[in-house]
Amino acid sequence: MTAIVTTSLAGGLAAKSATSTIPVVFLTGVDPVQFGLVSSLNRPTGNVTGVAILIDTLAPKQLQLLREVVPTATLIGLLVNPTNPNAETNVREVKSAASAMHQQILVVNASNDAELETAFIALVQQHAGALLVMSDPFLQSRPEKIVTLAGRNALPVMHQFREFPAKGGLMSYGTDFADGFRQLGIYTGKIIKGAKPADLPIQQSVKVELVVNVKTAKSLGITFPEAILQRADEVIE
Repeated sequence: MTAIVTTSLAGGLAAKSATSTIPVVFLTGVDPVQFGLVSSLNRPTGNVTGVAILIDTLAPKQLQLLREVVPTATLIGLLVNPTNPNAETNVREVKSAASAMHQQILVVNASNDAELETAFIALVQQHAGALLVMSDPFLQSRPEKIVTLAGRNALPVMHQFREFPAKGGLMSYGTDFADGFRQLGIYTGKIIKGAKPADLPIQQSVKVELVVNVKTAKSLGITFPEAILQRADEVIE
């Protein structure tokens, strides 16, 4: 049995439009029903099934954790790729959470490297005390650049993925991608062995991890609260 395996929303939609017979197995960080990959989580029907990982719903919790670590930040930046189809929803949810916390938010946009530079200039000019980076393929692909810009401007940053603090970022709180890929592999194996996509409900990977970099915190003059260190899945020294 042949199957098309994709790890992006765009790839899943392209595969779905290209064939109605070859099984398509996807991994995505957005709601697959909302964006038209499947009609239902429990009964996907057709030739498409896969794994939805918990990414976009985590932003309010990320903001809360960032405020615990940097309580003196009266203004927190929110870095967004405006071309991301879920950007508007993400910004709205973060602003709603920030309002409930009485936290001021500054939205800065970047969809290329030049705009990243401009975004950090705006953050410094507006005296942002910390930054939350939203989930996005472009932003995810620039860990070294974002970590470098944050370090250059002494800006504490909350990221979505472990690779950022592993490369020198302050902290991350997000989906355990290894768990998502494991589930993707299991479903792909079932399809290859003859299972029908319509018989495989959408799996939802909800395992998340908190990773903190103590060395980076020290360079920023930050001390992680003991409660954060105790909750962390990984502490990078």
